[in-house]
Amino acid sequence: MLVAHVSLGVSDLPRSAAFYDKVLATLGVGRLFEDHDHIAYGRRGETFFIINLPLDPARGEARFNNGGHICFRAASTEQVQAFHRVALENGATDNGGPGLRPHYTPTYYAAFVLDPDGHNIEAVTYVPESPEQG
Repeated sequence: MLVAHVSLGVSDLPRSAAFYDKVLATLGVGRLFEDHDHIAYGRRGETFFIINLPLDPARGEARFNNGGHICFRAASTEQVQAFHRVALENGATDNGGPGLRPHYTPTYYAAFVLDPDGHNIEAVTYVPESPEQG
């Protein structure tokens, strides 16, 4: 894996922590470590994900960008569905419900939401190819 970790700036760390604690639990992911302005999620020895307060407070609050997103790997379509449902129940905005995305690959099953700061996050798994797909 090329990426060791990735982080997103958030405007309200406790609010975002409550959101990501619940949403990432649907993927079997929990907190790895935290301090007063960072919380890291993941599994030991794997790529991890960090939420943090803005690195330069003089530049104002964290803002989402237009075009970037973070994709989390799910183990099953059920996890993708749970990710989407729990995210919406905890303040996310729908940005593409669970389903196949054959324009990516015939087996790409994903869901997209915008987190409380507007970051585009996704969960994806790959399903077995059916005979009619082949």
